[in-house]
Amino acid sequence: MRRTVGFTALTCAAVLALAACGTDPEEAERPATPARVTAQAGTATSVHVMWSRGPGGADVSGYAIYRGSTKVKDVSAGQTMTDITGLKPSTSYTFTVRAKDASGQLSPGSGAKPVRTPAAVAADTDAPAAPARLSGRSEGPRAADLTWERPKNDEGITSYDVYQGDSKIHSVGGDASTARITLLRPGTRYRFTLMARDAAGNASAASSPVEITTPHGPGDDPDTAPRDFRATSHPADGGRYLDLSWTPPRTGADAPSYQIYLGGKFATTLIWGGEAPQGRATYSVYAGKEAGATYRVKIRAKLPDGNWGRFSTEETITTAPGRP
Repeated sequence: MRRTVGFTALTCAAVLALAACGTDPEEAERPATPARVTAQAGTATSVHVMWSRGPGGADVSGYAIYRGSTKVKDVSAGQTMTDITGLKPSTSYTFTVRAKDASGQLSPGSGAKPVRTPAAVAADTDAPAAPARLSGRSEGPRAADLTWERPKNDEGITSYDVYQGDSKIHSVGGDASTARITLLRPGTRYRFTLMARDAAGNASAASSPVEITTPHGPGDDPDTAPRDFRATSHPADGGRYLDLSWTPPRTGADAPSYQIYLGGKFATTLIWGGEAPQGRATYSVYAGKEAGATYRVKIRAKLPDGNWGRFSTEETITTAPGRP
């Protein structure tokens, strides 16, 4: 909370008003400035920007990323990293991140982070060598530290990408040999791999994996299952559809995709084409042409750490009667 030093405590007491003490009520309600912002060149034409949510402040509905003074991207509240593409090789940039609330009010900008894209390499199709000797250990119930050995001929490597399963969850510069991974869950086994990337965007083969189990801690993570799951049915377009609705699990970030199971077997994966819903989500699944057919359906979310969460409750639904 900012205070104007020109007013004395005596003056503030006399007027008994927040405004007289220099406090701006609107400022206090703004979203907190994003913290720990980094900008790392991924290729000759892209930069990977990462941040974490600032402490306190109003509820955050999304983030705006700026290149210099120009806004170049909006992302949802659950994202804390993004790739900015379409940049020029051998060019210096600065990036800042601002949080925004549901009314569109923006936080102050984070400190500008400078970064320079590497030079382009003409007709480069050779992938870098894979990182070697990847190892790691947990750092409390929600973080892990990774270390690796850079390839001997690593002059062309611009970044290293960390994967949990098939999800990219972190990125560091090409001169790094360590990375700290956060937003993990307590009491969970993880399997990480690492890939090197060069200025042309060529990616190495994945390193050998490392497995790390985070310990249980106080206030272990909330239930990762989608909440208040419901299923109904309607006929349309010559077929029958199952209409699913649920509230996303409380994981501190968006769930980017969901797996849908019918009769206990995997049926399909739902991947949001744009920003994931912030409130109750809905989706319709084609079930066939038969009216009166009974299905058991459940879903589970892909979590920010790359793992699949617990299943929702399983609903039993009979396809709707009537002409489609």
